[in-house]
Amino acid sequence: MKGVLLVNLGSPESPTAKDVKPYLDEFLMDKYVIDVPFLLRALLVRGVILQTRPKKSAAAYARIWTDEGSPLVVISKKMHKKVQSMVDIPVALSMRYGTMTILKGLQELHDKGVNEVMLFPLYPQHAMASTTTILVLAEELRSKHFPDMKFTVVPAFYNKPDYIKALANSIKKHLDGFEYDHLLFSYHGIPKRHIRKTDITKSHCKIDFSCCHTPSPAHEFCYSHQCYETTNQVVKLLGIPEGKYSQTFQSRLAGDKWLTPYTDVEVNKMPNKGIKKLAVVTPAFVSDCLETLEEIAMEANEEFLHHGGEKFMAIPCMNDGDEWCATVADWITEYEKV
Repeated sequence: MKGVLLVNLGSPESPTAKDVKPYLDEFLMDKYVIDVPFLLRALLVRGVILQTRPKKSAAAYARIWTDEGSPLVVISKKMHKKVQSMVDIPVALSMRYGTMTILKGLQELHDKGVNEVMLFPLYPQHAMASTTTILVLAEELRSKHFPDMKFTVVPAFYNKPDYIKALANSIKKHLDGFEYDHLLFSYHGIPKRHIRKTDITKSHCKIDFSCCHTPSPAHEFCYSHQCYETTNQVVKLLGIPEGKYSQTFQSRLAGDKWLTPYTDVEVNKMPNKGIKKLAVVTPAFVSDCLETLEEIAMEANEEFLHHGGEKFMAIPCMNDGDEWCATVADWITEYEKV
């Protein structure tokens, strides 16, 4: 019997330092997120970051928290429910971090008689700190608890035509009536060394972005290339001319070389360049979360206006939109037929 496990990032249980701290500890101690030796990672995370970050992060979560709970979890559950209503096989939802564990999701499917699982990381672009960590943990849990279960992994869908169409239509719908000067594609940042580590050729990636546009087997796992490809295909479909859009990376940690240009730096420069009406879309996420709702819709918005901007639009993620859910359901139906 076949089934599906949708996996997203996760969330603390509440917007309090008490609940944010263990969540951040699990997240930042993941060797695929901060990829340094364990002792150094523990010293950095538990000796430095967790001494101050939980209180700051809790305040950020409090700004976006709803009566229903964490936006990411609430939206993911709505999306999951809608997708399940469109397909005939069991669909479960898990989070990589927090209490909605992958183990619980696999157990739920197992209890329903599922022994073939479509493992579906909800990330359009492949990255160590998102896709890889899900796949590795899921395989560890499968081999330990469900040895008779088989996985079929949904690869990065950054360039699948139906995903691009759904994303482009979502952007177009939200831009309707907003006369923007510029459309910014802001992707979550990652350390540059992660790009090199995922280069299966061990020689292609130069992190100078010219390599992102040169065909290579490395692109199968190259986050940077996949971000640029998503942007290029969306603007082509929407007919947005050169000069009216750009791409940046957000959410970097200090003290490391991350993908550039940085979203906050570029947004602050735009009013002086004559960009007074800015729209920002965040295609590294399928569900709105802290990075889209607080970092972009609130912080970037405030900074843009402070530096002389006039109008700012944070375009929502696809969330539980009908076209996106139908697209996911179609992929599941294709899997079911194989």
